[in-house]
Amino acid sequence: MQSEHRTLLVGTDAAARDIAVLARPGAGPGVLFLGGFMSDMMGSKAEALDQWAAASGRALTRFDYSGHGQSGGDFADGTITRWLEEARAVLDRTQGPQILVGSSMGGWIALLLALEMTTKAPGRVAGLVLLAPAVDMTRDLILARMTPAERTEMETTGALRQPSAYSDQPYLITRKLIDDGEAHLLGHRPVALGAPVHILQGVLDDEVPWQVAIDLVAQLAQDDVVLTVIKDAGHRLSRPEDLKKLIAAVEAIA
Repeated sequence: MQSEHRTLLVGTDAAARDIAVLARPGAGPGVLFLGGFMSDMMGSKAEALDQWAAASGRALTRFDYSGHGQSGGDFADGTITRWLEEARAVLDRTQGPQILVGSSMGGWIALLLALEMTTKAPGRVAGLVLLAPAVDMTRDLILARMTPAERTEMETTGALRQPSAYSDQPYLITRKLIDDGEAHLLGHRPVALGAPVHILQGVLDDEVPWQVAIDLVAQLAQDDVVLTVIKDAGHRLSRPEDLKKLIAAVEAIA
């Protein structure tokens, strides 16, 4: 079966935005892919998952956050609260247990979403596969790396543009994004998700240091966690050998 293009309205009044969704019908548990910061649902990891889902008859849902890809909304309005709301709305429209696959920022959002589900809908999340999860990125991976001059620019103008190694477009870091992130920090407190977790992390990752994954394993002390450290991989984790590990991780949970 072919993937179905859907548009999901999230928010009301001035905060309303149309979210583009691609949903492939199939057997469960389904897979919900959550992309990274300034990424979209047509990237190599999402495409590899779609090819696997098509071949195996599995359900797969992917979407673009507002301000990303095919979705509406302004990227400058983006916050973790806003993008988490969109992920929640997409999850709510899937059927049955879902495996959350989160890449980079999507890994953080997947964790936040799964944590919500432990009380809201136990059993809704069948497991998580996290690729270089950028946990607490607004504070620990963005703000902590800013120079004093960059912080001043962001504070006075409301935004900072930084070169990206992965796109011709610079990263747009807004003060709104950084401030909002404070409400979602996991910090170093124990986190219990009640679902298995598999983390894939490259040692050569210069965006999300591998120590972040090690710390996350310690936080998830009550859950079944597998950590795959790939010595020669960077942040993208999109080489053929990395994509095979991704698919294997999803199949192991399923």
